[in-house]
Amino acid sequence: MNTGNSAPDFTLKDGEGNDWTLSNYKGRTVVLLFYPGDNTPVCTAQLCSVRDHWSEYQATGAEVVGISTDTVESHQDFAEKNQLPLRLLSDGDRKVSEMYDMKSWLPGRSARGVVVIDVEGKVAYHKAQPVSLFKPSDDDVLAAILLAQGY
Repeated sequence: MNTGNSAPDFTLKDGEGNDWTLSNYKGRTVVLLFYPGDNTPVCTAQLCSVRDHWSEYQATGAEVVGISTDTVESHQDFAEKNQLPLRLLSDGDRKVSEMYDMKSWLPGRSARGVVVIDVEGKVAYHKAQPVSLFKPSDDDVLAAILLAQGY
């Protein structure tokens, strides 16, 4: 997936079983945080770090969602257990992960990665980590959001 390309539209279920559709957020910056799985050490650290910096993410006005191949029920439990403020989306068949080139070396999982989509629906930032041993820096993600917004 190259920056400047139109972001493919998709609909996934969130942790409460509700549909979340990317095209509903056209006109807003959207951040897709791909991660391999709920309740794993690095993924928990990543999403708890987003939680701990949530006011900074909110200040950008971006819609920030997490995406993994775990189930809706797993996402609901994971979010409640860790008091996560962001919506977690279930990509059980990995179609969205594949659309966004988030292929993992772990069978049945998504790579860890970040995609920032600008207000025109174009990919402004794309970084995939197929070997998912390190979480993305919140500072890097926040900087990518601001860059996508022209700051």
